[in-house]
Formats: sequence, structure tokens, C-alpha cells
Amino acid sequence: MVKQIVRDPLFLQQKSEPATEADKQVVQDLIDTLNANRERCVGMAANMIGVKKQIIVIAVGPFSIPMINPVITRKSGKYETEESCLSLDGVRPCTRYKEIEVDYLDQNFQRQHGKYTDFTAQIIQHEIQHFSGDLI
Repeated sequence: MVKQIVRDPLFLQQKSEPATEADKQVVQDLIDTLNANRERCVGMAANMIGVKKQIIVIAVGPFSIPMINPVITRKSGKYETEESCLSLDGVRPCTRYKEIEVDYLDQNFQRQHGKYTDFTAQIIQHEIQHFSGDLI
């Protein structure tokens, strides 16, 4: 189900908790909400739809890829950039890495490991940052 985007900084600054299989509907809601906002959004974290769980969904071409409890295990190629966020107004400076490796659970709660570069890596880093409550 498509959910409303949370724009409350006080909510967005709260830390997210690990997701469990009981959160499967949140994964689907996040996919639906990202797909409904594709023209202006390339990734979403669960707190953006009001759920403080460690779930993200990223857009890669025509696909929406969910990552549950993702952890960046390797990063290289540090650089400075600016990003915007659907939940916040404006653009802010941030530090990102050109290449990352991520351990996560897929939509079926199966363990996965992926290597990502460039813009896809940047999207993943942005969404994972939501878990800490740091405003992007």
C-alpha cells in the first residue's frame, strides 16, 4: 500500500531498529511507495513512511530492490557530494564512497551480499544513513 511521506524532522531523527519477518508488509509498503514516487525519488528508508525499522528500497533501472537490515561491510573511494531527500527540503553536503559492499536480507529474508558502485552505492549509503537518525 502506498504510504504518505513523513516530513517531520523529530521523527526522522529517531534511530531505526532491526527488522524481523513480522515486518514483511512494511517491505511491500516501501516498494509500493517508492514506485509511486519514481519520478522524484530513487530510494526510500522505512522511516520515510513512518516505520522505524532498518529496511530500504532502491530503484535500479526498472527494478525496486529491497534490503532488510543492510550493513555496509566495505567501502572505498571517499568523495564529497550534495544530496536531497524526499522527506526534507533543500540540498545538503555529505561524504560518500564510490564502491561499497553490503550484507543484507532480501524480501524473503534470505542472506545476500552485494557490491555496488557509483550512483547505486550513493543511494544505498543515503538510505542506510536514515537508520542512525542523521538528517541527510
